[in-house]
Amino acid sequence: MPTLAAAQTLDFELYRATVEPIFLKKRPTHARCVSCHVAALSRFQLQMLDDGKSEWNLDQSRKNFQAVSQLVNFKDVLASPILKHPLAEDAGGDKAHSGGEQFKTRDDPDWKTIEAWIRAAK
Repeated sequence: MPTLAAAQTLDFELYRATVEPIFLKKRPTHARCVSCHVAALSRFQLQMLDDGKSEWNLDQSRKNFQAVSQLVNFKDVLASPILKHPLAEDAGGDKAHSGGEQFKTRDDPDWKTIEAWIRAAK
């Protein structure tokens, strides 16, 4: 699914400050996104953290940003895979996410942060 990058631009600094930490966050009863998505054979491919590091360096963040940006649908924000795939099915998410339902509802603060980042695109 191509994005409309030429028409709209996502904010890297906002991504790095607000969205990327979500991928490192431990959620009750679920693994952190980074736990699976550094080795996953999926479009959501995160960079491996350097040994002993708890966050990505600037170059790694740029690569993560590029990967996540491909999971945005500007024409229908709520259909963006980065929002829809980890969302509970009964809240409008995909039927299956091997990492479980990371977000039970669209009211989850982290889900809303990702949505706001997409909607802030210029």
